[in-house]
Amino acid sequence: MKVTYICHECGYESPKWLGKCPSCSSWNSFVEVERKKGDFVLSMNEPLPYDEIDIAKWERIKTGISEFDRCMGGGIIKGSITLIGGEPGIGKSTLLLQVSHALEKKGFRVLYVSGEESPSQIKLRGERIGIKAKDIYILSETIWEQVEETVNTLKPDFLVCDSIQTIFSANLDSLPGSMAQVREVTSKIFNVSKKGGVTSFIIGHITKEGLIAGPKSLEHIVDAVLYFEGERFQSHRILRAVKNRFGAVSEVGLFEMEERGLTPVQNPSNLFLSDLAGKETGVSIYCGFQGTRPMMIEIQTLVSPTVYLGSPRRTTIGLDPARTSMLIAIAEKRLGFSFAGEDIFVNVAGGIFIDDPSSDLSLIASLISSKKNNPIPIGTIFFGEVGLAGEVRPARDSESRIKEAESLGFKKIVLPDKNLPKKGKFEIEMEGISHIRELYRLLKF
Repeated sequence: MKVTYICHECGYESPKWLGKCPSCSSWNSFVEVERKKGDFVLSMNEPLPYDEIDIAKWERIKTGISEFDRCMGGGIIKGSITLIGGEPGIGKSTLLLQVSHALEKKGFRVLYVSGEESPSQIKLRGERIGIKAKDIYILSETIWEQVEETVNTLKPDFLVCDSIQTIFSANLDSLPGSMAQVREVTSKIFNVSKKGGVTSFIIGHITKEGLIAGPKSLEHIVDAVLYFEGERFQSHRILRAVKNRFGAVSEVGLFEMEERGLTPVQNPSNLFLSDLAGKETGVSIYCGFQGTRPMMIEIQTLVSPTVYLGSPRRTTIGLDPARTSMLIAIAEKRLGFSFAGEDIFVNVAGGIFIDDPSSDLSLIASLISSKKNNPIPIGTIFFGEVGLAGEVRPARDSESRIKEAESLGFKKIVLPDKNLPKKGKFEIEMEGISHIRELYRLLKF
């Protein structure tokens, strides 16, 4: 028996206990792991010439669930491992049960391993969402060695583990759900997937900080990491790709939670838009991207006199707070506004997070609208990055944004002048600006 110590934050291994991890600088993060003989197998792979490497096996498998396929980069790669995290009750198990059903209908065999629910509980959920299947096998088991034996006997095409924190290896003395167990079982699943060609999905619990529980190396082992987000008491759900070795990161899939399960949202812009634009102050529409998809998103700003003298509040939801504070300072300096005695609240409607700087122009427009107490003209949308001097910088994929805005019936788009397309290419009215002073004059406040 060999004893090693593993940092549960980054997965660094040491032959002795250390107070501080030399890799990630975490304190008291090492846990003791005992490994039996045979846990490590030395293998030698021959180097292959680049032009002789076969990529035909990387053909994508489409489930037919459009939003899920989008997040997976267009489909599932055979032999890949996908980690899905989210809050309890958000719908992770429902999503993977529907994915299992979609794959079974295409002729694949699926083994669904649950360490949290009995087979009858899973079938009750399946009956509620209309699943009828013969080639989905449900196994209620928490010992990995038993799961591996079933995989070797049944030879499924797909393996679902719900959840990784409930499955443990008998080769380790650590408790189920511990950092060492999570890392060990994930490594075992990796071997099954890569050597046996079994495509795996792993459900992971998340911490109070909203991150997947377990060592950070867990996310390095898998091929894709998806976060399933949303409010438990609201109907819409957001599936977000934060890592994908076979597709674009930051891709977003949108679902509606209904009585019969999760339904893909065909027109996501409608999910984030209300009828307030053009009627209420501080409401602007941003024409941006979530992953590779153009989307219209509503940004709301409320500027009101503070009741806390000397320390007005700055609250931001859905945008980077530091960047929001910077844009407020730019508006003060370049437009001559003063927000010293006012609270400012900024919110992105629909619970989505925007990390694209091309949302700057829309945020400043909503800030001006709320400050001057005038609504933005109806049917107007914005995109463009704003610099410290107040200049409006160009954004990527401008023509895709314009095309999406035009197809949704918007009348006018305000954009960086360097992003103006050739005349006659689009019917929507376009106003190109180079500085936020031009935006202020354009809004006629």
